[in-house]
Amino acid sequence: MPRRRNASTRLAADLVQLSVAAPQVVATRLAGIAAAGATPSAQDRAELVRMTAEKAAAFQASWWGMWGEAMRSQAALAQAWSTAMLLPLSPGRTHDAARASMNVAARVLGAGVAPVRRKAVANAKRLARRSRR
Repeated sequence: MPRRRNASTRLAADLVQLSVAAPQVVATRLAGIAAAGATPSAQDRAELVRMTAEKAAAFQASWWGMWGEAMRSQAALAQAWSTAMLLPLSPGRTHDAARASMNVAARVLGAGVAPVRRKAVANAKRLARRSRR
């Protein structure tokens, strides 16, 4: 059974994958643009259109994901902080609330990074296959 990762670990893994895939995609696309010169082929123009459209789609998916996760997390965050404020004499309550806040932040950021990472990794694989031909 796979081990479940917490939000911070998942976010870190997504950021590492994104930091590897994004430069590969940029380098491959820039090399294609440079090779095409002033007269890009129909395939080159289609790749440029695709690149522009997917950037807009990934940006939108990222913001919607972050917004949705922020809305879902509000109840848990409110409960953690209200418990910390209502029971101030209980040791560790503020620490638990701070930990809950960091977890919510990691989940919100993770929801924003995930669609961009998915698209960048998929593009890196697709462009690598295409460049091997």
